[in-house]
Amino acid sequence: MVASGALALLFGSKVTSDFWVDGLKVWWGRVSAGCGSIRRLVIYLDNGPNCSGTRTQFLARMVAFADESGLEVRLVYYPPYHSKYNPVERCWSSLERKWGGALLTCLEVILGYARRMTWKGQSPTVDHLVGEYHDGVRLTKTQMKPIEARLERSKTLPKYDITIRPLKTSGG
Repeated sequence: MVASGALALLFGSKVTSDFWVDGLKVWWGRVSAGCGSIRRLVIYLDNGPNCSGTRTQFLARMVAFADESGLEVRLVYYPPYHSKYNPVERCWSSLERKWGGALLTCLEVILGYARRMTWKGQSPTVDHLVGEYHDGVRLTKTQMKPIEARLERSKTLPKYDITIRPLKTSGG
């Protein structure tokens, strides 16, 4: 969370689109009660292969997240080769310093180091997402049509600025 400096670190079997969105759901489940009347979530992304503005599985899962959470979700991507502006990159260097070249022999060792690091004077929340995450999950063009219709892409930066509005529910 940019404003507070709170950091959540999630570890799992593999970083995929599904892992990314499952992690977002875990994080939102933890912090949403303390977020009052927030109805819009702006997520800054590094344009990596698992969360890019063209990754079909990621976009489908983000549309589902917007609907489930009732949040308007805005995906804003850092330009390629501009990771120095991304705060999470500085976070990883802090975690690497905590590891100090130690052998990361098992999950418990990794989680232990992560729990002992600090970021902006605070200890992070550290979780392990259980389950297998598989590479290469993609939707067909036909499956993507209704998803793509839900994406409001910036006219000037269509791959780097995407808004997803939740569907209105009959109760809301």
